[in-house]
Amino acid sequence: MNGLIFVIVSFILGVSIFGQVKIAPMKFKQRTLPNGLKVISLQDNSNPTVAIRVLYRVGSKDDPEGRSGFAHLFEHMMFKSTKNMKSEMIDRLTEDVGGYNNASTWDDFTNYFEVVPSNYLESLLWAEADRMVNLNVDEENFRSERDVVKEEFRQRILAQPYGMLFGQYIEKLSFSVHPYKRPGIGNLEELDAATLDDVRNFYKTFYRPDNAVLIVVGDFEQEKLDFWIDKYFGKIPKPESEIPRVNVVEPERTKEQRYTKTAPNVPFPAVAITYLAPPSKSKNVPALRLAEVILSQGESSRLYQSLVYKQQIAQEAGFNVDIRVDKGLLYFYAIASEGKKAEQLEKALLAELKKIQEKGVSARELRKAKNQIISSFLQEIETNDGKASAIERAVAFYDDPNAVNEEIRKIEAVTLEDIKRVMNKYFTETNRVVIHYLQEGEEKKK
Repeated sequence: MNGLIFVIVSFILGVSIFGQVKIAPMKFKQRTLPNGLKVISLQDNSNPTVAIRVLYRVGSKDDPEGRSGFAHLFEHMMFKSTKNMKSEMIDRLTEDVGGYNNASTWDDFTNYFEVVPSNYLESLLWAEADRMVNLNVDEENFRSERDVVKEEFRQRILAQPYGMLFGQYIEKLSFSVHPYKRPGIGNLEELDAATLDDVRNFYKTFYRPDNAVLIVVGDFEQEKLDFWIDKYFGKIPKPESEIPRVNVVEPERTKEQRYTKTAPNVPFPAVAITYLAPPSKSKNVPALRLAEVILSQGESSRLYQSLVYKQQIAQEAGFNVDIRVDKGLLYFYAIASEGKKAEQLEKALLAELKKIQEKGVSARELRKAKNQIISSFLQEIETNDGKASAIERAVAFYDDPNAVNEEIRKIEAVTLEDIKRVMNKYFTETNRVVIHYLQEGEEKKK
């Protein structure tokens, strides 16, 4: 039975049968070129499309000191001209043939991806290899893309009522020494401080075959794919210089920290309560992911039912598990209803935390959360790009593409006791940062 149809039928019948589902493992091939480029390919000739992803192991945590937002800025630069392509030619190679492309900058990596009809695979492999080594890093391209990123900052951070809270303060106030404390989008001052030499050095340092993973999923013949990869990527030389790595370790917190921040456009008070999360390879991550679903996914979730529906003190409430390669963040948040105070939100969020710590969750809640995660995974891997994305996550967070075939097994293995245990392990008073976010001037009335 088709995976998506299976999910729908099981939900209609109300049957908890995901535990018996056998998800066929992805049988991909792996190899490493002499120049260090890692290649992962998964042949699937069931439809005439192909997904291409290039992951570079460089993210916002690698921004130069005093240059936050730099990896994100460089992501934009990668769509400009190269020695052999005009600016935005990647768009023409994908969109003009009915495909699409995009890119994103994460804390730990940057990825570039395309989906095209399979007869255009060779063109996209050529284009990705070309911009890996032949990007035109010049003043005109640099200034135009910096202006684009600055405008993005104004729209996403400054213009949004809660942009500074979610886009700046949560990270800045939650980490003490790790570069995760520098938000990936940066800020206007540090973007202005960036120079053309900074861009050239960044490109030379991190955009190289031995710092990249190429993932190809879809309609191709393996022998032909290998030939094209060798033809276009194999000739790129491996630099002799070492790749600098972040080795800073965020220390454990020893006491609660509290902050009050304000902005001129905050219509209602908001609260964020953050805790340090374990690194991505921790065995506790699956239990935390399930707790996230139980607490925060949908209108039937605990936080929505308590703070929004029953108490009516919040218009929005949630819990986010932000797992990263190093210690990430676990945080509760809420935005107040009219007339309600930040103190009420904080008290209500901590009450829900205490409830799950003391009483745990029900077997029904856990089964439902597992079904939600499994159904999401099954729907994702219905497409070639979804399969490529799932493999990419395994590479980025586990340094092992085979982890994609273990994801659901680990979710299924989580017990009621595991949920209760992790909620008591990480959510302690000494591991807590509390942020109240208010309208400018309101802090003086407290």
